[in-house]
Amino acid sequence: MKRFSVASKTPVWVAIDVAKVQHEVLIERRDGRRIRMTVANTLSAFEKFATFLATLSISCEVALEPTGDYHRPLANFLLRRGHHVHFVSSIACHRTREARFNSWDKNDPKDAQVILHLLKGGVTQRFSDPLGRRQPRLPRAFRNLSADSRSQSASLPLVDDALFTAVFSGSGAVHCELTI
Repeated sequence: MKRFSVASKTPVWVAIDVAKVQHEVLIERRDGRRIRMTVANTLSAFEKFATFLATLSISCEVALEPTGDYHRPLANFLLRRGHHVHFVSSIACHRTREARFNSWDKNDPKDAQVILHLLKGGVTQRFSDPLGRRQPRLPRAFRNLSADSRSQSASLPLVDDALFTAVFSGSGAVHCELTI
């Protein structure tokens, strides 16, 4: 009789509490053990972190709470390395922290635990950088809009909820805007 290993199908879960200078990371390995670490917000620290993750799994399930623009470099870096990156809502983190710990008290290691809990429960959204994906489409969109000179204002919907708008003035000047 063939034996199946459940551990091989269990992903490596990575929860990251994003901050300006350094990120708090909580990793749950396939065997259930947890590893805490701090990763500086630098490229060299990202490289070391990615090397460590590669020893655990080829592709990890990574979740982070978007904070300002501080999440973007790390999220794009991990996405390019082949990891599945998810976002966790700030409101979901806040409500879950209150429910799990019966307190509004906030600290980075506790936030990483909350993010891990939400990631494992599937309460996340897949990460896709709107600026990264849309850049190649803008020149083509602009060309299509400028060809239609009869229009005073035209809008072209792009992926998700972004909108590229070109406004044509009587003097021939064109004002372009990307609304996300």
